[in-house]
Amino acid sequence: MYLGFSLKNLNILFPMCSEPLSFAPCFSAGEVEAVNMTIPNTLIRGALGGEALLSVRYSSSSLDPPVIKWQLQREKAVTVVQSVGTDIVGTLRPEYQDRILVFDNGTLLLHNLRLSDDGTYEVEISITDDIFPGEGDITLTVDEPISRPFIHMESSSVLELTENFVLNCSHDNGTRTTYKWFKGGKPLTNESRFVLSPDQKWLTIPRVLMTDEDIYSCTVGNPLGNMSSLPIRLAVYRRSSVYIILSTGGIFIFITLVTVCACWTPTKKCEYVCDWLFVSDLPWDGLETCPWWTPSLTRRQLEIGTTTPSDPSRHKA
Repeated sequence: MYLGFSLKNLNILFPMCSEPLSFAPCFSAGEVEAVNMTIPNTLIRGALGGEALLSVRYSSSSLDPPVIKWQLQREKAVTVVQSVGTDIVGTLRPEYQDRILVFDNGTLLLHNLRLSDDGTYEVEISITDDIFPGEGDITLTVDEPISRPFIHMESSSVLELTENFVLNCSHDNGTRTTYKWFKGGKPLTNESRFVLSPDQKWLTIPRVLMTDEDIYSCTVGNPLGNMSSLPIRLAVYRRSSVYIILSTGGIFIFITLVTVCACWTPTKKCEYVCDWLFVSDLPWDGLETCPWWTPSLTRRQLEIGTTTPSDPSRHKA
């Protein structure tokens, strides 16, 4: 909670003390009037597209309406709004049109928050009858909510002793993010055998061991909250096991090919078509499977027997 008033406007003339040769200004506490301001919360968290209530309260012995001024701290202060009571004075800047509401106690409501609204806001409330205005500031953070993260990696399985295997904690939305990694439900740090990038978004396993087979997950957080990825299991295989699987598969394929080749025999069409007396009696379809077939042969050549195989004895039925 913030409570205070400004002492910056000291260019006023105080009554002189009655003692002779005294030139120091003097006044009693009861004679000084000031606007006392109270700020319940000096840090406000806002979400992109949402709204933020910058709440203040003030007290004064004066019944006059307050003059309220809100500014956003930048290299050069930007006036957000100035009002007498709830009546806005002048024209709002384009970026604040239809997004500003001032309450009679000095509170400011911002609608449809933008990332550019992030910053520290200064408020000043002054009343004509009071010497010192009330002043305070509120910090507003504006962030984009985080979408559910997911773990990206080249493969969910890896060979033992593979080097520099990388897991990436990815997400589509979110600002001002922080990352945490978990293996088997327990947090990982750079103090372990694993290597985390400076922002901890990337997890690298320098040399994969069988003990690295486990369930991994990551959590992404920002001022608005946290979101965790779905857990994913990383399978690690021994290199010797992979060699056995590959060699067994190769042997199986080789045996299959040998068996098929040994059992294959030419079709009956090819056997009979070698007897050129019956070429015209055989169907045309399937002749291209015969050993002597060439694309240049035509049906007419076969029917009248104008072509003969180069070695008729090879094709005798």
